[in-house]
Amino acid sequence: MSEPIWSPGPARRQTANIKRFLDVARTELDPGLNGYWELYRYSVDHPRAFWRAVWDFCGVVGSPGGTVLSDGDRMPGARWFPEARLNFAENLLRHRGAEPALIFRPETGGSRSLSRDELYREVARTAQGLRDAGVTAGDRVAGYLPNLPETVIAMLATTSIGAIWSSCSPDFGVSGVVDRFGQIEPRVLFCAASYTYNGKKHDCLANVSGIVDRVPSIERVVVVPYVDDSADLTGIRDAQWLADFQVDDAVEVRFERLPFDHPLYILYSSGTTGSPKCIVHGAGGTLLQHLKELVLHTNLRPSDRICYFTTCGWMMWNWLVSALATGAGVVLFDGSPFHPGPSALFDLVDELEVSVLGVGAKAISAWEKAGIEPRKSHKLNSLVTLLSTGSPLAPESFDWVYREIKPNLCLSSISGGTDIVSCFALGCPIIPVHRGELQCPGLGMAVEIRRDDGSVAETAETGELCCSQPFPSMPVGFWNDADGSRYRAAYFERFEGIWSHGDFACRTEHGGFIIYGRSDATLNPGGVRIGTAEIYRQVEKLDAVMESLCVGQDWDDDVRVVLFVRLRDGVTLDEALEEEIRKLIRRNTTPRHVPARIIQVADIPRTISGKIVELAVRNVIHGRPVTNVDALANPEALDLYRDRPELKS
Repeated sequence: MSEPIWSPGPARRQTANIKRFLDVARTELDPGLNGYWELYRYSVDHPRAFWRAVWDFCGVVGSPGGTVLSDGDRMPGARWFPEARLNFAENLLRHRGAEPALIFRPETGGSRSLSRDELYREVARTAQGLRDAGVTAGDRVAGYLPNLPETVIAMLATTSIGAIWSSCSPDFGVSGVVDRFGQIEPRVLFCAASYTYNGKKHDCLANVSGIVDRVPSIERVVVVPYVDDSADLTGIRDAQWLADFQVDDAVEVRFERLPFDHPLYILYSSGTTGSPKCIVHGAGGTLLQHLKELVLHTNLRPSDRICYFTTCGWMMWNWLVSALATGAGVVLFDGSPFHPGPSALFDLVDELEVSVLGVGAKAISAWEKAGIEPRKSHKLNSLVTLLSTGSPLAPESFDWVYREIKPNLCLSSISGGTDIVSCFALGCPIIPVHRGELQCPGLGMAVEIRRDDGSVAETAETGELCCSQPFPSMPVGFWNDADGSRYRAAYFERFEGIWSHGDFACRTEHGGFIIYGRSDATLNPGGVRIGTAEIYRQVEKLDAVMESLCVGQDWDDDVRVVLFVRLRDGVTLDEALEEEIRKLIRRNTTPRHVPARIIQVADIPRTISGKIVELAVRNVIHGRPVTNVDALANPEALDLYRDRPELKS
C-alpha cells in the first residue's frame, strides 16, 4: 500500500467528535467498535441502531418515535423514523446566546455578524411576516438571493412554519429561474435589489419583474436592500422592502413539528439537457445526514467557524447552513473568490479565524495556476480542514495543498450531490489522507462500485458508483411526479433496487474512492470506458493550459476523443504544444486516452455552480439542441463549439 500524504496526530484522533461517538457506541452498541472501519461496517450492517445513535449523539430536537426504519428492504420505499416529529429550523436555532451565529463577508471587504440571539429574533420577525401573508405548511417560498444572512433568515423562517424553501442564485437569468420556480409555484419570493461580483454591481430587479410576470403564483415579493437600498420597487407587482414585511414586535418563533419526511427543500438538477428536475428533500433526512457529516466526518464543534464558497443555487449552501445546528459560526462569503486577488479566501480565513474552509476543486487548481503561496503570505493558524467538491480533485492538487497551504491539514475531497443533498464519500478526521483519494464512504452509506452487469467490482476496478441500502437523505421524491416514475427512472432503472448515482469510480486499496467523472460523460473509444478526469489530470499539469474539456465524438462507427483547451493569455496552440499534450497523456495513461483532436477555445462553458458541461458540448458538436442554456453561467461559450472545421475530418 502507498504511504498516506497526511495522517492525524494523537491529539486530533483523541479529541475528535467521532472518537467520542465511538466511545459511546462501544458501550451501547458493540464493544468491538475500535476504529472508523469497524464503525462503518456496523453502520451498514445495523442501520437502525446506527441512525438512532446519530440522532441521540447529535442531540436532535424532536421526538424520534419507536420505529427507526420501516420497509427497510424497499429501495425506493423505505421510511425512516415514520413516527418522528421535528422541525428543521428549531434544530438550527437551538443554540442561543451572544456568540456569532452568522458572519457575513462580501468581496468588497468588511464584515457584519449576527449573534445566535439576534438570528433567532430576525427569524421570528420574518416568520410572522410569512404567517401574516398566509403562508402555511406545505406552501413554497423561493429565494433569488446572494449568499446573505437574510437568505438564511428567510429559509429558517420558511421552514419554521413547515413551508418548503427553494432558492436560485441571482446570476440565473429570467428563463432559468422560471424553469425552476414556475414548476413549484411559490407564494412568496425573496430577492435582493442587487449584488456585486468581481468588482461589478449587478441589478436584480429587472429580472425579478420578468420572473413575477411569468410566475403567477407569486403573491408577495420581499426585497432585501443589499448593495442598493434606494431602488424603485413600483414596477414590480406586490413588492415591498424586507423591513416593511417583517413584524417588529414578534419575538418568539412558533415551530411546527411535522413528520420526518415532511418536505423541507426543493433543489434542482442542472437542467443543461432538459427541464430541471425538482428534487424534494425531507426535513428529518436532511438534518440527520448533515449532522452526521458535519459532526462526525468534518469534526465541527461550537468553537469552530466554517465557510464554504458557494452560491444559493448549489446544494453546498444547504449543507453549510446546517452547521448552525452544531453551534459553530457560519461564515457567508458573497462575490468572487478571486477579487480583488486570488488570495481573497485566505484573507478571509485569517481575518475571521475560519477553521473549516470549503471550495470547488477548480478553485484549488486555479490557485495553483495563479502561483500563490498562502503558507508564506498568510498565517492560517485557525485552518484545520480544507474541503473540496464539485469535480474530482487531481492528485497534483493534493500535493499543492500540502506544499503551499499547510502540511498539517485534513484535506477532504467529498462527493455526493444535489440528488442526496449530502455525500456518498467524504473525509474523516481520524484516518489518513491518501493522495488523489476520497478518504472513505460515509457512515451508514452502503457504497459499492458495480460492473455493467450489476455485479460488485473488485478493488481498483472501475464501474458505477452505487448505494445498495436505503439512507435517510434519499429524496422524498420529485415535484409533480405523483406515481414516482420519474424518480425511479433517475436512480433505480439501471440496477433494480439499487441507487445508481451516475459517477464513474473505483474503490481503492485503502477503502477510499477515486472518481473519474460522470458516467454519462464517460468516453468510450473502441468500447473501452475512460473517465474524463483521467485526461484533465494530465493536461492541466501543463502551465500553458488553464483548463480543459473533453468529449467523445461519434466518428466512423466508433467514438473518438476530442479535447478542448483554454490556454493562458498570449499562448497559442501550435504543433509543439499539441505534441506535448499528447505525449503527456500517452506517457501517464494509455494510447486510448490520447485525443484525436485538440482544439483551442477562448472559454469553457459551465453551470452557475461552476461545473463544466461536457454533455452540453457533446450535444453542440453533434448538432443536437441544448434545451436549457439558462442553467449556464456563460451560455455564450457554447457558440465557440459549433461548426468547428477541426471536427469535420
